[in-house]
Amino acid sequence: MPKLAQDLEGIVNHKLDALMPSDIRLFDRYVSQYEGVIKLTLGEPDLDTPEHVKQAAIKDIEANDTHYAPQSGMPRLRQAISKYVKKLDGVDYDPETEITVTVGATEALNVTLGALLNTGDKVIIPTPVWSMYMQEVCLTGATPVEVDTSDDGFVLTPEKLEEVIEREGKGVKAVMLNDPSNPTGVTYPKEVIEGLAEVIKKHHLYALSDEIYAELIYGDTKHYSVATYIPERTLYISGLSKSHAMTGWRLGFICGPAEIMKNVAKLNDFTITSVTNNVQAAGIEALENGLDDPKEFKKIYQRRVTFMEKGLKELGFDMALPRGAFYIFAKIPEKYNGDDVSFAKALAEKARVGVTPGSFFGQGGKGYVRMSYASSDEHLHEALKRITKFVNEN
Repeated sequence: MPKLAQDLEGIVNHKLDALMPSDIRLFDRYVSQYEGVIKLTLGEPDLDTPEHVKQAAIKDIEANDTHYAPQSGMPRLRQAISKYVKKLDGVDYDPETEITVTVGATEALNVTLGALLNTGDKVIIPTPVWSMYMQEVCLTGATPVEVDTSDDGFVLTPEKLEEVIEREGKGVKAVMLNDPSNPTGVTYPKEVIEGLAEVIKKHHLYALSDEIYAELIYGDTKHYSVATYIPERTLYISGLSKSHAMTGWRLGFICGPAEIMKNVAKLNDFTITSVTNNVQAAGIEALENGLDDPKEFKKIYQRRVTFMEKGLKELGFDMALPRGAFYIFAKIPEKYNGDDVSFAKALAEKARVGVTPGSFFGQGGKGYVRMSYASSDEHLHEALKRITKFVNEN
């Protein structure tokens, strides 16, 4: 096996030196060492992609659709995305100039940040949040500004945003929002979104809105997008991974004003050339004929979250109000002294249940653990039994 030449050692992109691999992924590997462990660690739906969506991809392959697709995505898919977003959030995006198809929402985030940010810029990120946001911002040379929202019900308030902008001074270019939230499952009320939109507009900022869980909201709760109120300032990022159980298909998209989307589309072209054709065919089918698919998934997730929420509260776990996505963000009982990492390690070792320490999601997550209920009912029932036994005995 070749060994790097000595004179080339250290000649790399040093922005990567300071970035560690995802703690979430590393901890998932850690708990995987325990035989028989039930993993509630990753945001991976246990449900299958709907059959009609899979068949659309198969037919596309059989039709020999094997040449390069348009770089921003197939026109029919971009048209379907435009209709979908307008129905969901009331924003009318031009399929030709304001929508770009990506390899999942993660790549969408990367090219959006890369097209927008320069060294020295700052991005305000309410935490706890999916840790990849901070890493992706750092890769551009910009600085993530974490805002602890734990005292405000895990919601970034307009007042807090105003305070942080004033404190940070020059350099703030954008605010990152994820609603419903990973890891908390919290959704933003309409009045908060409206207030945030006003602050963002007042300070001449961009809003970067990750809407990947927008379809997965439960009960009487409604989803409100900042794009509805300030579309001229918002870059809207989403995909089909969560809504249609298509994580492995890697299909995402970005919507925004044509002027900034020119750069977003350009960087996307440089990065991927184009998204796989049969994946786009599946996306077309999902958005044209599968808009009811998430409704069936929601019924399943609603049953699961109700079961887990009730059982955990009886054990003494406090939690954010889980009304979206498929996560419970639970504060561990007081007897564990807020040490979420030790708690999660012991739970994996002694009870064979894998959860993710809340401190991995940034400021405000310490003392909490994230549990994904995107697992089977059988696994969730067994996991709760094991957690109950662990808490009662340790």
